Amino acid sequence: MPTTTNKRALSEIETAEYIGMSRSFLRQSRMEGNRTNRTPAPPFIKIGRTVRYLKDDLDNWLNNFCRLEHLGQNPNGGDHA
Repeated sequence: MPTTTNKRALSEIETAEYIGMSRSFLRQSRMEGNRTNRTPAPPFIKIGRTVRYLKDDLDNWLNNFCRLEHLGQNPNGGDHA
């Protein structure tokens, strides 16, 4: 089985494993788009009826999330007082 690290376009199953989220998250986020108070959807492409996720897009999507050192931090910047 080929590894996802060597592929540019990943299937839904490969993407779910790569980003550590469920396939249902991917499906729901594709249907709903980016809604307020929800985790934003990762970008995807369609080739005919097939959905694929570009690895570079997924890396950028993951990098957009704030890195926290503890749960008391505000993910939108700064610490809670």
